[in-house]
Amino acid sequence: MLSRPYSYLFSISYYGARFKGWAVQPGQRTVQGKLEKVLRFVLGNEDFTILGSSRTDAGVSCRSGFVQIFIREKVDLERILSDLNLHLGGEIRLNSVREIPRDFNLIQAVKKKTYRYFFSNSDQFHPFASAFLVNVHGKLDWEKMRESAQLFVGAHDFKAFCTTSEKKTDYFREIFSSRIYRSDEFQGQYFPEETFYFEVTGNGFLHHQVRIMMNAILKVGKGEIAIKEISQRLTNPECTEKIAPASANGLVLWETELDV
Repeated sequence: MLSRPYSYLFSISYYGARFKGWAVQPGQRTVQGKLEKVLRFVLGNEDFTILGSSRTDAGVSCRSGFVQIFIREKVDLERILSDLNLHLGGEIRLNSVREIPRDFNLIQAVKKKTYRYFFSNSDQFHPFASAFLVNVHGKLDWEKMRESAQLFVGAHDFKAFCTTSEKKTDYFREIFSSRIYRSDEFQGQYFPEETFYFEVTGNGFLHHQVRIMMNAILKVGKGEIAIKEISQRLTNPECTEKIAPASANGLVLWETELDV
């Protein structure tokens, strides 16, 4: 990247259900893969490198993220922003762009991220709504769910609430807020009268962390596990059976805040 002295920062949104996650994978349709394809076409070359602020999983959407591009020659990317969006086809949108110093490090600049997991608890759930919501069946204890969400706040070892890797040794993350809210983002004839979201803000998240936290909260609401089990998993993450991630289609990277 040292041979590419110019750097630009894009803000980005995308609909994750159309992609197998952010990172390029052979034979798979990914957000990064489509971005690179469109940039090659519009710029007329492939002499660039891109870096995303988040590597979202397959099916996870993004309302507010960032992409950094490194290129060899200075380009008026703001002038061609509409052309880029035209060829991105509406599944991905680059909302803005600005030139930034070459030594700006996007990964290190991320101050905090907020995720929202949208769900409903309806007996009359229309299939069209499943593009944006996960419907949870059965009676839920909302008070216990709200109480369990609060337990995640603070700095914890989240090894019991993520998909682990042999290459990773640090599972400590800090959660600034964690709550359940009523939602008004999705309305209309195909959506339930009541929808909700689990919102969590932290300094960073592990693989599948938010989805596993969501499933743990739902298990408490259904009476499948006790609230104290969440505390036990946070204090003793090595000695617990894994919880599966909740479905991806309810999850949105809602906001990314940079320290710039």
